[in-house]
Amino acid sequence: MSKEKKRSKDSQLIIRLNKEDKDSFLALCDELDTSAAREVRRFIREFVASSEQPQRVRA
Repeated sequence: MSKEKKRSKDSQLIIRLNKEDKDSFLALCDELDTSAAREVRRFIREFVASSEQPQRVRA
């Protein structure tokens, strides 16, 4: 199966946040020449990957 087929974007996640946070996030994404969707997808992939790591047991 090709990489494009495996990583197709066929689902949506709708979130609610305040206008100030949204505007700041979009402005920063624009400043960094990236898209909000790309950064949210990157966050989700990293968050999921970090949760798959063995968790340390706290003493």
